[in-house]
Amino acid sequence: MTTADAPATWHTTLPSPLGPLTAVRDEQGLTGLYFEGHSRTPDRSRWGAPADDGFAALAAQLEQYFAGVRTTFDIPLHVAGTPFQRAVWDLLREIPTGTTTTYGALSARLGGGPAHPRAVGHAVGANPVSVLVPCHRVVGATGSLTGYAGGLERKRHLLTLEGVLAMGESVVPAAGQPALFAL
Repeated sequence: MTTADAPATWHTTLPSPLGPLTAVRDEQGLTGLYFEGHSRTPDRSRWGAPADDGFAALAAQLEQYFAGVRTTFDIPLHVAGTPFQRAVWDLLREIPTGTTTTYGALSARLGGGPAHPRAVGHAVGANPVSVLVPCHRVVGATGSLTGYAGGLERKRHLLTLEGVLAMGESVVPAAGQPALFAL
């Protein structure tokens, strides 16, 4: 696809308690949501022109989420990825707020295989839409926090906000919270 064939995209920066979020959209929906310093941010030339139009609903829903009054999002997404990545990202969107799952559980849901959890991990890590596609809800097989493209401190904060981790807790779910969500 040439640049002339690429869909028009726009981006803006939204505030959050975890630092600025860069939101990118095209005419069909949100294509990316990245924390500052996100480890897998695409080249900025793919973000398009700066524009605030078209991001009001996202900004409002993120504000509600970070205030603890919203648990789901209804922002249209238009993410680019392989069929496998999109299948993994669809599963991530099924993990309810306040719960976690593992790479192995996601792998099993997709048919499994010895190398599959690693492939799932790569797909989770390639998630372009932080928070809305909640890859932060995926933990290691022991319940330990594992990598997060936005940084482990942000992952810990998001899981604390959602009630999975008690304030200051570092590894396992809070008392009374399910350790793992079975997909």
